Amino acid sequence: MLAAAIRPLTIVTVSQMCALMCIVGTSAARAQDASAWDKEIHAETRLIAGSLIKTSDATFLRAGIEIRLDPGWKTYWRQPGDSGVPPSFDFAGSENIDSVNVLWPAPERFPDGAGGNSIGYVGRIVLPLRIAPKDAAKQSTLHLKLGYAICGNLCVPAEATLELTLTGNGAEEAAIEKADMRVPRRVTLGAGQNLAIRSVHREPGGEHERVTVEAAAPKGAPLDLFVEGPTSDWALPLPEQVGTTGELRRFTFDLDGLPPGAHAEGATLTFTAVSGDDAIEVPVHLD
Repeated sequence: MLAAAIRPLTIVTVSQMCALMCIVGTSAARAQDASAWDKEIHAETRLIAGSLIKTSDATFLRAGIEIRLDPGWKTYWRQPGDSGVPPSFDFAGSENIDSVNVLWPAPERFPDGAGGNSIGYVGRIVLPLRIAPKDAAKQSTLHLKLGYAICGNLCVPAEATLELTLTGNGAEEAAIEKADMRVPRRVTLGAGQNLAIRSVHREPGGEHERVTVEAAAPKGAPLDLFVEGPTSDWALPLPEQVGTTGELRRFTFDLDGLPPGAHAEGATLTFTAVSGDDAIEVPVHLD
């Protein structure tokens, strides 16, 4: 009777044990590819991990902030346009990290519902991160407190607290690389073939001086232009297209929205031109 009550032992072979350990190891590795989603009512965010990159000039880790928005909802670029709030990033408490550089894929313009236009993103966005570790031979842990706004018919402030350990071998490298390719290329005034900013002129205007920009893009291709001041407290109007001559498009905007005591003469403005899948960023010193 006693012998009948004893269940047979399950014998695990060495190969089965190795397979089990591989499964556990793979699950642990995958846990470092992305943080858990931090969910809001109309959006969710997470951190994703990429590769360790070594160049002749620097060594850095690639990661990203992924934001998914419900249909009809938007979030903002670093310069939000006529209304809106840009995202804020707090990386305090990160471990084995010397610096974090947030990169910005090319944004788009959309109506803000109040007669103006805002600048930002819809759908799924990845903001690439370039992270300089203190010691590239050790793991790094990224802590992020993210503040951002999501807008549909109304705007809602949102926050996320995210954490991710970076091994330099994250599985989200392809998604980060794709977003990185959408980051505008930095070029000089007049440089470029298919997409370029040919000239920028400051001219007398009415209440404010006016800036006229000539940008080139392939004939028939879409083109949008954004402008930023030398500091974040400059709130310049969005450039508006006023004419086309072949591949040249003319945009203008008033030199309005300068902070108290600031002067346009001698300031460096940053122009971002977006045409389809191509985008450039051009610093211009105003004479």
